[in-house]
Amino acid sequence: MRNAAINLRALAEQRDLIDYAAQLLGKNRSDFMLEAACDKAQTIVLDQVFFSLDDNKYQQFIAMLDAPPAHNIGLERLMAVKAPWDVGKE
Repeated sequence: MRNAAINLRALAEQRDLIDYAAQLLGKNRSDFMLEAACDKAQTIVLDQVFFSLDDNKYQQFIAMLDAPPAHNIGLERLMAVKAPWDVGKE
């Protein structure tokens, strides 16, 4: 059972368009909007955590991951700084 409310305001034209599309699919407004919003949310989340490469690009990617890190003076300086919670500890 659904127990979390989601409220939003829309123009009458937007509501009418949503209602028409929902009707075409045999759904009510809430089901249509929830399904559409969840589909879009999943697409956005997957876009952030999943990417696709062809074989050549994948091999290049793996080679970069396997390569030793380049010398980075800025990173060395950062790693040399004591964490605030470690200051005063010896």
